[in-house]
Amino acid sequence: MSSKRPNPSKRFAHEEPDTLVYQIDDRLYVNLTDRCTLACTFCPKHNGCTEVKGHELYLSERPAADTIIELIGDPTRYTEIVFCGFGEPTLRLKDLLTVAKAVKAQGGNTRINTDGLANRVHKRDVTGEMAECIDALSISLNAQDETTYNKHCEPSLKGSHTEVLKFIEAAAKVIPDVSATAIDGLEGVDVAQCAALAEERGAKFRARYLDVVG
Repeated sequence: MSSKRPNPSKRFAHEEPDTLVYQIDDRLYVNLTDRCTLACTFCPKHNGCTEVKGHELYLSERPAADTIIELIGDPTRYTEIVFCGFGEPTLRLKDLLTVAKAVKAQGGNTRINTDGLANRVHKRDVTGEMAECIDALSISLNAQDETTYNKHCEPSLKGSHTEVLKFIEAAAKVIPDVSATAIDGLEGVDVAQCAALAEERGAKFRARYLDVVG
């Protein structure tokens, strides 16, 4: 995993409690972990910022699943519960699935925003487990080829770009709503080629824009 971490001094100076869930528009986001599989050059936290739309996301500790479930409360108050925060949520897959199953049991909708490396990290195909309680996936493809991907994403695992493509294809077979994304305007990224790669694997494609969340 990447050893890069932002300076938490600002947060500790204010002694603010961890933001474990946060609302943007009509969605509730779950901040499950501070760990990442990538060290993306365009990610705010690798550029000295730990806030998203006014929400301080630095974690002093990783929250228990029961704590997150309690904080969510009635999930039907939101369009969806989105697993996306300071780090890569699938690194805490067991807890993620526990929370997602609780949300589904109460009639809520679930989505994971992910780097698409869960199968590589957990050394098995986890898309079937996700399909039991996840309605949608947004997968960061980020680039059309490995060279461009490595330049911008700085993966800690070799062959990550290929693994993301495999994950997109596997997920699209079992999860109703799967989209791959890439950032329009990022140097060297061909959004049209990224869209084609996603569509060839049965997924939709959505262009993203720097610093736009939601």
